[in-house]
Amino acid sequence: MVLNELTWQADRPVSMESWIDQADYLSFNVSYQLLAGVLPTQQKYLSVGLSSVKRKKGSYLVPTLKSIFSQSSPEEHSFMVVVVLLADFDVSWRVDTVKEIKSAFASELEKGHLLVIHVPQDWYPPITGLKRNFNDAPERVTFRSKQNLDYSFLIHYCAGLGRYYLQLEDDVFSAKNFLTTIKKRVEEQEGKKFTWATLEFSALGYIGKLYKSAHLPLLARFLFIFYQEMPCDWLMTHFREVMTQKETILFKPSLFQHMGTFSSFQGTYNKLKDKDFEEDVYTNPSAEVYSDMSTYQKHFPKLAWDAGEGFFWGRTPEKGNCLTVVFTEPTVVTGIFVETGSGGKDILESGEVEMGHNVVATDKEKSCTEFESVGTFENGKFKMQEMDKKYSSASSCLKIKVTATQKDWLIITKIRITTKLTVPHQ
Repeated sequence: MVLNELTWQADRPVSMESWIDQADYLSFNVSYQLLAGVLPTQQKYLSVGLSSVKRKKGSYLVPTLKSIFSQSSPEEHSFMVVVVLLADFDVSWRVDTVKEIKSAFASELEKGHLLVIHVPQDWYPPITGLKRNFNDAPERVTFRSKQNLDYSFLIHYCAGLGRYYLQLEDDVFSAKNFLTTIKKRVEEQEGKKFTWATLEFSALGYIGKLYKSAHLPLLARFLFIFYQEMPCDWLMTHFREVMTQKETILFKPSLFQHMGTFSSFQGTYNKLKDKDFEEDVYTNPSAEVYSDMSTYQKHFPKLAWDAGEGFFWGRTPEKGNCLTVVFTEPTVVTGIFVETGSGGKDILESGEVEMGHNVVATDKEKSCTEFESVGTFENGKFKMQEMDKKYSSASSCLKIKVTATQKDWLIITKIRITTKLTVPHQ
C-alpha cells in the first residue's frame, strides 16, 4: 500500500531584512513541502521552530505543542506562529504524525498559528562517512550532523515569518505566558547600548534560544556550512561570538524545561532538567525588601524576591516578625506564591500575607502605613490567584508576617507575584 503524503511545494516567506535575501546572495537551494497548516499573510512577532524525528522510545511532540499553546493566551496565539519540521525520512511516520497533529490542533492549523513542513532527503548533503571530530562514533556523527542540517533548513524557512525566532526542541514544557515575558526581555535589551545576537531562556542545549529574524539567513548558512564539524549547541555559541556578542545573556527563571526521558539519538536515557525553570512565569516588579529578623550569613531578604537560586534565611523568628517588600511603583497584584523551608526544615509554621498602601520611609527602611491580610500559610506555602477580582486597587507593599514564635529558623525560598500582563504589539 502506497501512503499518500501531501507534497505541494511550500513558498518560503522572505522579509528582506537580511542583506543575504535582498539580492539572493549566497544562494541556498532547498525545497519545502507544506504538510499541514495555512501560511500566515502577515509577519508575526515571534516564530517558534522545532524539529522532530521518529524516536525509538516515546514521542513528546504533541505534548510539547500542547504546552506551547495551552500556556499562551488567545491573544498571544495571534502574535506567533509555530513551525514543526518533520525531519525523519520515514514517510509512514510522517503521515501518522501529521494525522495526529491535525486531530489535536485543527484550530491552530486553520488559523495559521501552526505549520508542519518537511524537506525531502534529496536536498540533504551526505550524512554518512563524515569526519569523526572528537572521536565520536560514526552513528553519533551522523545523528548530530543531520540535526544541524534539520535546524538549518528549519531556520531558513522561518526567516520571514516573525520579527524574532525562538528555537525549541520537540520535548519541552513551556512556562505560562512565555511570549509576553520574551517581549519584555527583548525590550529591555533593545534599550541597552550593545547589540545582541542570542538571548537564552533556558540553559539546556538548543532550547529557548532567541534570535533576530534578520540574522536567520546567516545562521541557517552557518549551520549548513559547518554541519559535520560539531553539535548544534556548540555551533550556536560560535555564531553568537562571530556576531560580536561575547557573553551569554541568560535569563532566569527559565521559560522552558526538558520533558523527555529518552533521547532522539538511539533512545538513550536522558535526565537533563533545567534547575531554574518555573512553570508559572512571575512578574516581580522592581522593589526593596526589608526584614526585622536577623539574617544568617549572606542570605539577605532580597534574595527571596529576585529570580535565581538565592533565598532568605532568618534566625529564630518570633511572633510579629516580618519580611516586607516595598514596590518601586504601586502595582496591581493578580497572584502571589511564597515558598518556605528546605527539605522540610525551617518552614514558616504559622504566618500570613498582607498587602499594604501608603509608603512611608525612615532612615533605615520603608514600609506602608496600612496593611490588610489576604490569607494564611499552609504547610509552609502560600498561593493565591485572581487576586485582582477582590483586591483591584494597586498595592505598594507585600508583607510576610510571622504569627507564632517558632524554634526553627526560617528560610523563605521564593516570593513570586503576577501582575497585569500586557500583550506585545505586532
